[in-house]
Amino acid sequence: MTAALVLVAAVTASGVACSTSDRADSADDADSTAASPAATSAPAEPAGPVAPCDSPFADMTQRERIAQLFTVGVSSIADARRAVEEFNIGGVFIGSGVVGEVVSGYALAQLQRDAPLPLLVAIDEEGGRVSRVAPYAGPIPSARVMAATMSPEEVRAIARGRGEFLARMGVTVDFAPSLDVSAQPDQSVIGDRSFSADPAQVITYARAFATGLLDAGITPVFKHFPGHGRSSGDSHVDSVTVPPLDQLVPHDLRPFAELASIPGTGMMLGHQEVPGLTGADRPASLSPATYRLLREGHGYDAPAFKGPIFTDDLSGMRAISGEYSLPRAVTEALIAGADSPLWITTDGIGEAVTAVEGAVANGVLSTEDLDRSLERMADIRRLPECATGPITGRLAGAGSLTGPTVSPSPPPPPPLAPLPR
Repeated sequence: MTAALVLVAAVTASGVACSTSDRADSADDADSTAASPAATSAPAEPAGPVAPCDSPFADMTQRERIAQLFTVGVSSIADARRAVEEFNIGGVFIGSGVVGEVVSGYALAQLQRDAPLPLLVAIDEEGGRVSRVAPYAGPIPSARVMAATMSPEEVRAIARGRGEFLARMGVTVDFAPSLDVSAQPDQSVIGDRSFSADPAQVITYARAFATGLLDAGITPVFKHFPGHGRSSGDSHVDSVTVPPLDQLVPHDLRPFAELASIPGTGMMLGHQEVPGLTGADRPASLSPATYRLLREGHGYDAPAFKGPIFTDDLSGMRAISGEYSLPRAVTEALIAGADSPLWITTDGIGEAVTAVEGAVANGVLSTEDLDRSLERMADIRRLPECATGPITGRLAGAGSLTGPTVSPSPPPPPPLAPLPR
């Protein structure tokens, strides 16, 4: 198989759903002028054929196209700039140590201006103990406290306010809210990051939080599919298991089934092992069967999920790093069905790209699947449909691509509309 990465379709605004069956098979083998008003005017000539529209990735090398799928944590804007200039990375993750440098919006505006295409800029801002911007925007309650003390409308308003702050910084994606159903103690790995031990409450309040982010122009990413709320431990520390699939379906998977159809959202897969789904010693994030479950919806009464799928961190969590090198984990995640492998450092980008190139050359990862992942990531990044068209991106509050000016604060939002169902 040739290693050239050829895009098979122009990027569309709606995204493209795909089956992961081909990837699953590969993974088993391997262990995307107004008209004149005058009545006498001549009839307008019929429009000619529309010129072909190039993908925004059309002029990139194979290595650059692969790197466009990655989302990597950066230690500074200089670190982010190096990753963009050296590898043409597609997404950056902003951790607590970088927020102070980017909180004004100026630094990310400069980075976006100089990037070949608008970058995905992600953060994990859940509230409570998982809040990167609390020192600058003030604290917001944990998911559990929100669900216990507030109405869904109040939670939506809080999420919208936090989303507006993120948008002014230049953030485009929030890895939140958690859809995990959990009764674990507050300070456990999920604990108070879960809205409730009741799936119905999780559905209600996670929908409200996600809708608030969408109101602010931020893409929410639900996590940690297929449910981390009853895990045996912390996947940051070691491998973990959750109850078997047949027990997850009526309980832990209900919020995912209910909210998977909300447009404009993403999904993050966790590193938990699921008896009856992932197989022994294989985490969900590297399991083809788990991606099939999410993409197709069969088996847990859910619609097919059409949005982009991220992995949880592949470099700093022992459930992965204790068993897999970073290049292998990144490659196996893409083979299994991920659209964007995530890790929290810029280390290893080149090695990961080389490993993915090898998988393509060896035929265990198809160029068609990579093309579809590129399309889904282009959609979440709001990239132009034509390479020759204007690159506007979704840079609310992050300044323009032609200068460093930071956009002013947006006007007061309109009253909250009813929550979508």
